[in-house]
Formats: sequence, structure tokens, C-alpha cells
Amino acid sequence: MAQRANISPTWYTWLEQGRGGAPSADVLNRIAHGLMLTEPEREHLFILGLGRPPEVRFRSVEGVSPRLQRLIDTLDASPALVRTATWDIVAWNRAALVVMTNYGNLAPGDRNILRLLFCNPAIRTVQHDWDTIARFVVGAFRADAARAGATSEVAALVDELCRASPEFDALWRENEVISHSEGTKRLKHPILGDIELEYSGFAVDGRPDLNLVVYNPIDPAVAERIRMSVAKSGESDLP
Repeated sequence: MAQRANISPTWYTWLEQGRGGAPSADVLNRIAHGLMLTEPEREHLFILGLGRPPEVRFRSVEGVSPRLQRLIDTLDASPALVRTATWDIVAWNRAALVVMTNYGNLAPGDRNILRLLFCNPAIRTVQHDWDTIARFVVGAFRADAARAGATSEVAALVDELCRASPEFDALWRENEVISHSEGTKRLKHPILGDIELEYSGFAVDGRPDLNLVVYNPIDPAVAERIRMSVAKSGESDLP
């Protein structure tokens, strides 16, 4: 085990015996790697060894677990999205396709909330008060990326958006940070009309790089229209 963790056998023995003081974060990370610990196990090791969780380590993700996908699929009237710390959408339910956009028809690189908001005229058109939403999204995105330790990973996306959108460039330079755990979203939907939804954000346990956002229609009549649209429309003809 000492060899796998790249530390001396004597030091590792002392650690097992509780001698020699507290290990460094680097040593604990090497031990966690040697033991092939999961993220929850690594966090537990740090709490035992240093009395605190480890630093956040960002990792890219291609999708979500089947269990999480089945969960959001049960929400037939509430659009639900799972996004990464870089605000790429990696999972959605059918209500999200009805209310938001057909993410399945987009290339993976285009399923990014900032690209959609700042570079897609159709998405911009359906927003109530686009200026306020854009400011909010940029500030919340900055907070998410920093919280997940993904500051370096967003650099290329930020450079791209600064070149593509003067509005994004100006907002990014303001360095504003915004909390976004819950709130209200209004849309001018081409089929459902003007709709208002409350949303809540949820952390995905063991995955600091993922965030689940659920939108709940405030008007029961709107919820029923969404439910009916989901029930009678195939994915190929969703708006």
C-alpha cells in the first residue's frame, strides 16, 4: 500500500498507528488513489484525517446514472435538467423538451445554457426580460464553476463567448457572483403562451460537478397543458 501511495513504508505504518501527526492533503490524496476510493470514501478519509472535506476536484461528465434519468422522467409536468459545472446539459426529461427546447436535436457541444442564451436567437426571443436573465445566468455560472473547481475548464468557453457576444463579454468583466438555488422563470412559449415556472436547484449526491434543476408550473392549467403535450407528442415532433 505504501508503494501504491508513493510514501515510505515507515511513514505509512506510523499513519496506521496514529503516530507522527496529521498527514498532509497530498498524502491523503495519494492514499485515496492507492486504495481506489470513491469520492464519498475520499471525503470520509479527509474528514477522519484532517477534520474537513477535501478540495473540490472537477471532472467532466458525459451523462447521468440510469437511476437519476428514471427519476426526472417521472416528472411529466415539470421540466427537469441536469447540468454540469460548466453548464452543459447532460440529461433532461420530456417536459423539458416541450417547454425549453429539443436538446436531443442539438449537438452535445451546443447543449450549453450560455451558448443557447447568448448565441441562439430563438432562445433569446422566448425570454421575458432577457437582460436581467443574462446578468443572472453569468453570475450564477461563475459561482458554479468556482464551487466545483472548474475555473480553468471554463476558460475556453468564456473566451469563445466573449468573442461571440459583446453582451456576455461586458457581463463577464463585471465579476458578479450570484446564488441561484431557487427562483422564478417566465417564458413566451410559441405554443403554451406566456408561462411562469418556479425552479429549485439540487446537488447530486457525490457529484459536485452536477446540478439538478426542476421547474414547476405555478398555474395548474399550464401544468395540465404541459402534461398533455408530453403525452401526445413524440420526441421527433417536439418544438
